[in-house]
Amino acid sequence: MTDPQHRPSAHPPHLYPPYTSSIKRAPHELLIPLPAALRDHRGPVFGTDRIRPDDHDTTRNARMNGEPLGERIIVRGRLLDSAGRPVRGALIETWQANAAGRYIHKQDQHAAPLDPNFTGTGRMLTDEHGEYELISIRPGAYPWRNHHNAWRPAHIHFSVFGTNFTQRLVSQMYFPGDPLLAYDPIYQGIPDEKGRQRLISRFDLNITRPEWALGYRFDIVLGGEAQTPFEEPDHEH
Repeated sequence: MTDPQHRPSAHPPHLYPPYTSSIKRAPHELLIPLPAALRDHRGPVFGTDRIRPDDHDTTRNARMNGEPLGERIIVRGRLLDSAGRPVRGALIETWQANAAGRYIHKQDQHAAPLDPNFTGTGRMLTDEHGEYELISIRPGAYPWRNHHNAWRPAHIHFSVFGTNFTQRLVSQMYFPGDPLLAYDPIYQGIPDEKGRQRLISRFDLNITRPEWALGYRFDIVLGGEAQTPFEEPDHEH
């Protein structure tokens, strides 16, 4: 039996030198406690009344003069607590690169085209069963200069808000069978193989919509043995 005290962590360490950005980002000083007034700020900044009907659909929520380019996908999953119970009414936000592997961000210098009909950002609330649905475009891989010939696997960032201003968890969803996962220090920085596997979505034909979009399932678990690995909230990649 594995000694729980020596079980590999599902979470990446703050400092993982192969991921070069972590050298500067990892805490080098003691953390500064937030003022009590901020800790007591209840609820997500964006309340439930701010969610618009198309916010969960990035193929529609930023259209200017047509549909965004790329392979349409549907991602569906459940948000669960440490006991496997559904978490209802939670705000989930997502962001990602477009089909060419470029973010709509001034610091993204990748020589790939922007898509005028796609921002790559989505927002949704979990329903009474803890389920969410994201409709989007499969993101492309992109270079990120972490090391020679470094390319990030296709991925979607997920942010989950709790009931308090300070309760926010950020993670990433990858796609099954991506050959770049074996070379990615962010993915490989998670010590536990089972933890890494929990970040890979599962193709689901039942979610796939005929002649329109492929479907994937991605559950997020907030605690316990099956916990989803999370990352620092200021993660850029």
